[in-house]
Amino acid sequence: MAQKVALDIPDGSYVNLGIGMPELVADYVPENREVIYHTENGLLGMGPVPEPGKEDPELINAGKKCVTAIPGACYFHHADSFTMIRGRHIDICVLGALQISEEGDLANWSTGEPGAIPAVGGAMDLVAGTKTIYVISRHNTKSGDPKIVSSCTYPLTGKAVVDRIYTDLAIIDVTADGLFVREMHPEITFDYLQQQTGARLHR
Repeated sequence: MAQKVALDIPDGSYVNLGIGMPELVADYVPENREVIYHTENGLLGMGPVPEPGKEDPELINAGKKCVTAIPGACYFHHADSFTMIRGRHIDICVLGALQISEEGDLANWSTGEPGAIPAVGGAMDLVAGTKTIYVISRHNTKSGDPKIVSSCTYPLTGKAVVDRIYTDLAIIDVTADGLFVREMHPEITFDYLQQQTGARLHR
């Protein structure tokens, strides 16, 4: 999934990667393609994970994981970082999801369960201010429920913000005319994919 996302990121893009599975995208960007990574805690030009023993505890990403900085990287206050996001200077953001609706609504920060710890972080700013939003997620929950649904039941991160969904079963474009399957896992049928999805798919 991460490789598929990486191949769709144009050369020269400014990209923010969400915590978890989206972070893997950086490992698959082709060597001849330049992507500048942004992290909302104040770094533009984030490099790969440091080698064991060479971690700098003061150089971390928004997920509190140690990172490196590429030549020419710059550091800034997190308020300036969010100004970049809100000013639509970030080209692509890749996020995880709990639910995505057929209209591109995204729920990725809380299940709404009583006692759940609020942890929206910068996601609401990112979906509102980034030019293109890609979601990378398992197609279904651990219990088998679809994550792609006709309408989200979890608290929303943003309405009509998702442009494309990458799952272990398919790549799906979110359009004004509905959800269109761009690519499927080679070992499944469209009917099977539709059965695993809680919203109508088109091809």
